[in-house]
Amino acid sequence: MDIKKDSDMKEVFEKRDLEKMGSIKRQQALIRLIVYITLTLGSIIMVIPFVWMIVTSFKPLDEIHTYPPSFIIHNPTVKAYINLFRLIPMARYFFNSIFVASAITLSQLFLCSLAGYAFAKHRFFGRDKIFLLLLGSMMIPWQINLIPGFVIVKKFGWLNSFQGLIIPAMSSAFGIFLIRQFIMAIPDDLIDAARIDGCSEFTIYRIVILPLIKPALAALAIFSFMAQWNNFVWPLVIIYSSKMRTIPLALSVLNGQFGENFAMVMAGAVVATLPVLTVFIAFQKYFIKGITLTGLKA
Repeated sequence: MDIKKDSDMKEVFEKRDLEKMGSIKRQQALIRLIVYITLTLGSIIMVIPFVWMIVTSFKPLDEIHTYPPSFIIHNPTVKAYINLFRLIPMARYFFNSIFVASAITLSQLFLCSLAGYAFAKHRFFGRDKIFLLLLGSMMIPWQINLIPGFVIVKKFGWLNSFQGLIIPAMSSAFGIFLIRQFIMAIPDDLIDAARIDGCSEFTIYRIVILPLIKPALAALAIFSFMAQWNNFVWPLVIIYSSKMRTIPLALSVLNGQFGENFAMVMAGAVVATLPVLTVFIAFQKYFIKGITLTGLKA
């Protein structure tokens, strides 16, 4: 009788556990469904302005001013893009932005990775204090640096030049911090083995460190390129000639001179968005991996 009673109790407990597990799985499935629905709705809301921008750039003016607004294009045209490059030197502005953003991105990848390697794997006097001072500089609002930066650039004679646009941004505290956190996770044994083999410090940086920090470099490349491509205030402060304008300045001028031609303004916005979108799509795998892994070891 006791054996039968124990068997019945065991079945009751097993049934209760199965019901509890089933309830937990249903709750998890419901939460997952809610998360997916929320993310989908959020994505749609974020994509709608970009879709409207592209659609409007291909619309004739009479369709743009129709009410109610519609995403459907009845008579698509590329006249806005033709006028964009015909009425203003958009190709020149595009080249300026590509050159400046690319030069700054490449210099930040090189200089920030070198500094990050030094802060992560080398011991020298005042290393931690210097690094804390570097992090402290990130707390200073960027607006405060505008006037001192302008005075320095003017003293060097770099106003209205590529030097003034590129050199002040060749390195960044955020970039050094990002790369340093990633390099901290690299085992010291790899570096010691390279030193035993007779490698110089720069050779270790080139053949050991760089291949292992590609995800962090990709993340920094995207951050840097996007920031410089969209940079408006600094070029506005030091650039005064038309031929040196970058894309953000060109869009501002475009909106002022051709504000009533919404198709042309939207065409300019599409042209300005494509390079950043291309860079992100090309490096998104490394970008996500870099953001995920950076900071595992402080």
